[in-house]
Amino acid sequence: MTQTERFQDLPLEEVIGDRFGRYSKYIIQDRALPDARDGLKPVQRRILYAMHHEGNTNDRAFRKSAKTVGNVIGNYHPHGDSSVYEAMVRLSQDWKIRHMLVEMHGNNGSMDGDSPAAMRYTEARLSSISGELLRDIEKRTVEFIPNFDDVDVEPTVLPARFPNLLVNGSTGISAGYATDIPPHALHEALDAVLMRIDKPDASIDELMTVIKGPDFPTGGIIQGVEGIKKAYETGRGKIVVRSKAAVEPLKGGKEQIVITEIPFEVNKASLIKKIDDHRFDRKLDGISEVRDESDRTGLRIVIELKKEVQAAGILNYLYKNTDLQISYNFNMVAIHHRRPTMMTLPTMLDAYIEHQKEVVTKRSEFDLQKASDRMHIVEGLIKALSILDKVIKTIRASKDKRDAKNNLIAKFEFSEAQAEAIVSLQLYRLTNTDITELEKEEESLRKLIAELTGILTSATKLKNVIKKELQAIRKKFAEPRRSEIEEKIEELTITREIMIPSEEVIVTVTKEGYVKRTSTRSHAASNGKDFAMKDSDHLLFEGNLNTQHTVLIFTTGGNFVFQPVNELPDIKWKDLGQHLSSIVTLDSNEAVLAVFPFEDFEQDATILTVSKFGQVKRSALKDYQVQRYSRAIKTMNLKKGDDMIFAGLVTNETELFLATKMAYGVRFPLEEVPVTGLRTAGVKGLNLKEGDEAVSVVMIDPKQQPDLVLATQRGAAKKMKLSEFESGSRAKRGVVMLRELKSNPHRVVAVIGTTGKEEILLETTKGLRIAIAPGRLKAVDRYSNGSFIVDEATDGAVTSAHLVPATE
Repeated sequence: MTQTERFQDLPLEEVIGDRFGRYSKYIIQDRALPDARDGLKPVQRRILYAMHHEGNTNDRAFRKSAKTVGNVIGNYHPHGDSSVYEAMVRLSQDWKIRHMLVEMHGNNGSMDGDSPAAMRYTEARLSSISGELLRDIEKRTVEFIPNFDDVDVEPTVLPARFPNLLVNGSTGISAGYATDIPPHALHEALDAVLMRIDKPDASIDELMTVIKGPDFPTGGIIQGVEGIKKAYETGRGKIVVRSKAAVEPLKGGKEQIVITEIPFEVNKASLIKKIDDHRFDRKLDGISEVRDESDRTGLRIVIELKKEVQAAGILNYLYKNTDLQISYNFNMVAIHHRRPTMMTLPTMLDAYIEHQKEVVTKRSEFDLQKASDRMHIVEGLIKALSILDKVIKTIRASKDKRDAKNNLIAKFEFSEAQAEAIVSLQLYRLTNTDITELEKEEESLRKLIAELTGILTSATKLKNVIKKELQAIRKKFAEPRRSEIEEKIEELTITREIMIPSEEVIVTVTKEGYVKRTSTRSHAASNGKDFAMKDSDHLLFEGNLNTQHTVLIFTTGGNFVFQPVNELPDIKWKDLGQHLSSIVTLDSNEAVLAVFPFEDFEQDATILTVSKFGQVKRSALKDYQVQRYSRAIKTMNLKKGDDMIFAGLVTNETELFLATKMAYGVRFPLEEVPVTGLRTAGVKGLNLKEGDEAVSVVMIDPKQQPDLVLATQRGAAKKMKLSEFESGSRAKRGVVMLRELKSNPHRVVAVIGTTGKEEILLETTKGLRIAIAPGRLKAVDRYSNGSFIVDEATDGAVTSAHLVPATE
């Protein structure tokens, strides 16, 4: 052959497609999916058969696992030893499989996900229920095929004297198909088979009177009968599996939650860590400790709660946020007639019943053949004993064994088999008792043959045999249910009050963005004095709040931070708070504008925000309640270069006053600003002159008409009556509040609404703070430039002004 003929020129897609197609077929049929008849995957079947074949059965001693694994690899399953050993170990884990098929001595892993000991240390044998999967396999009940090297044969399926697919379930992922079949209680599965044998068209509703639903080896509570029914009808359905938990009282008004059963296939150690993480991350303040108290008597997880914390609420939170409750999705795919099929409950039962009919039929044929062969021999022996003297004479006259046989066949018409039995007969068998025994045996063989012929010729007798054998297994192996079933899936409602212990704290936020909560004890110890803060900073908010409250913090970037009080860092009164940017991500130039505390977001109020470019907007308070708050949330859509300059909570206020840097003032009713969603840009509040920008906003409550105090960068201040400004409509230029000077004109730093009881603090570029008492200022008209409070030349220009409440 020439070099060129050795290569084929084929398109890559064709080659890949062909190879992957073959691989997929192999994975689907011979690896990852169970057979609908015996519920086993090939590796599991090979392990069980190898153990049976080697006599490693339940009535014999345990044998090293490594011996079995070597056997399986050498004879039936040419794959890695670890995959075979892992499959073998899984068959022995009573938290993974409802009725263990392998018994193991030694460490076979744990619910915490610990690895089993190496196979050289553990010992194993078949369990007694495995014997029922393999019973009668030597009676040619199932088809055998050559093994991978054609030296031996292996079964394609096991006789399976109980419906293993339902009882032990299965889980697997192949190419294009996956399967998830939950385990069931043995007695329920058998009752369903029996019902289906008696009534081949039994409906799902009828079957569900006996087979209630899955039964997990780890117990737990199953919710959602509707999901079970759907799965039995279609092969797919969803249920909820939750842990079994009880609340126990402790000393000192405390409680603890004790969990004794967890959902199927949940790793206990990971579950406990996850619960403890919720405590550690302070998502759940009510937990004081989580302990694993499991021992050889059973599983026990203890969650100890803090004083006066409701266990029911904590439990609901854990059900929702950890694997204490999981969703289980049925996806009942199995190999049926050599192809992957979505199985419904009737298809599963029918596949099993069909298999049983085949097994019992083949077994009966095998036994019948054996009985007929023996009957033939017994008849020959009885005939020989009745003419014993002639037979002996004939044998004695023969040359050898072969000649004796030929003579017997020729003279007395014995068959070859009968002649062989006669010449092999021992002398003691010629006693008188032996003929009676033979006649007894003949009688029992006659009965057996009649019975076996009956099974093979009558469908009813065949069914009765299957039923009788299933009932015997039910009697021997049935166990009480482990999982409880509840009709409905419970809706989990979680209120923050339940999760967070109620505690009174003092919350503070500074202008530069330092936040903290302080215990009332630490506040009292400092007498409310010596509050830790940078020299350049001032307190923007201080309030006595509860840990169940929330604060909204608004920033110049058009954002707000949703901050549950219980999640604020707990810091002493005399220590500096934590910067807001370490709690949520903020831009480097974003500063805090305003802080509002809320017990809930139900009140009928709106939040008003205003931007430097004169945009004004309102949003309903309830829109500010959010579930996800790990980052700052947009409250006002700003254009490039714009900043938010004001955020206020509107309760009784009816009017707005807006002031600009170039000393224009606009007053208009609040109803001119429509209520819109969070991510909007709002409406135009001011018609700004070129180079001008909004600097201050005053919300006006009609009950207390405030005076307006204006401060300029040159250190001048003046007080004006609100009546100086007529209420008009929004988006106007407004009226002038200062007389424009040609050189070094005054520019507005702030306009503040005051009732006269507070102080106003001016801050300068040189870090000086100068207080003004508005009550001492005389009200002047709009055109006055006020009187100088600060000397710009010596103290620096005024950069900001803020109100200091009367209490301070």
